[in-house]
Amino acid sequence: MADVVATNETIVVIGGGISGMTAAVEAAETGKDVILLERAPSLGGRVSQLYKYFPKLCHPTCGMEINLRRLRGNRRIKVLTLAEVQKVTGEAGNYQVTATLHPRFVNENCTACGACAEAVTAEIDNPFDYGLSRMKAAYLPFTMAHPQRYVIDPSLIGTEEAQKAKDACRYDAIDLDMKPETVTFSAGAIIWATGWRPYDAAKIQPYGYDRYANVITSVEFERLADTRGPTGGRILRPSDGKEAKNVAFIQCAGSRDRNHLTHCSRICCMASLKQTTYMRERFGDDAQSSIYYIDIRAIDRFEDFYQKVQADSTVKFIKSKVANITEDEATGDVILHGVDTEGYHRYDNRHDLCVLAVGMEPSVDVRRIADVAVDASGFIEVNGPNGAIFGAGCAANALDVNRSVQSATASVLRAVQVVNRVAKAEG
Repeated sequence: MADVVATNETIVVIGGGISGMTAAVEAAETGKDVILLERAPSLGGRVSQLYKYFPKLCHPTCGMEINLRRLRGNRRIKVLTLAEVQKVTGEAGNYQVTATLHPRFVNENCTACGACAEAVTAEIDNPFDYGLSRMKAAYLPFTMAHPQRYVIDPSLIGTEEAQKAKDACRYDAIDLDMKPETVTFSAGAIIWATGWRPYDAAKIQPYGYDRYANVITSVEFERLADTRGPTGGRILRPSDGKEAKNVAFIQCAGSRDRNHLTHCSRICCMASLKQTTYMRERFGDDAQSSIYYIDIRAIDRFEDFYQKVQADSTVKFIKSKVANITEDEATGDVILHGVDTEGYHRYDNRHDLCVLAVGMEPSVDVRRIADVAVDASGFIEVNGPNGAIFGAGCAANALDVNRSVQSATASVLRAVQVVNRVAKAEG
């Protein structure tokens, strides 16, 4: 870590998803030194796990590639992955950020040739696919991972498998003696961009996510639809591998509910609308998509996308908060029960698969680490008494990708002002 120099004119960005990457490159392009800390083995965050963005339905690689190119080409940015922030102390213009750097067991000699993965047989659940697939315990997190270096899972350390991986490497890139390291950086301002996590669907007991194999979440469905995902883009039921041509999408699964998340997560309606296009893409006119909704919140330019989906003959909208889900044990079909509030009739609708559009909540409780004000949902208060710690993206609110990028840019403007004042005072 001797090559990382930080002062009170440095901006530390915590979180390397789309918001953190945006903040890092934009701060560096104003001439500021930036340290970007990411807890995972690579940058990209949840955006990298999407199949397509709405409303243009392009693959995330198009946006990720631009940010990565800007980031790799800027010498003012120092990226540290597997970096978990433990605490933040100090005040605006003079912070200390303490982080643990977890071992990758692979050094910078790595060429991403994959020989280590070929040498080992041990497998682990693949977090990139939300556990829907398995992968080798020596792995590259995903195709566009940055840094483009393999990772040896800690479960291999001390086993013959770890030695096999080391022996297979021709570049002396595997270091099985790496240890966790605690480091502390100075910072004039901090941009907190730790993103979001899907609400735990198992907590919504009436929907049976933890009981029925064919009830999955929207983020899991996203991986199923991806041609690089666990099924090669085939939309298959987890229970039996059968093609799921008749799919139910439940809105507000955990959001806008006093028993779960009281806020609107903003992305859920658009996510389900988008995912109906995956159904048509896969099955054509044979697709059957049913969206169970309270109301559809497609705002601004997304209204056109909503109208396009409404015009699709394979998509049905049912205005209802689903009461509960049961399973036909013989077929594995899921049966949704409730009342259609437009026709006021009860239904017991059978589907191949049910997708819960789960809400978003902050991925990290920032209050455990820093003295920061948050709202009732745990998001960082934009105008709270937070000194020079600025929330960006989904750490500050439930936002889609476009608004997350805008939020990151706003946080950079505020952070740069603080660092400029520090420089002026010391000059």
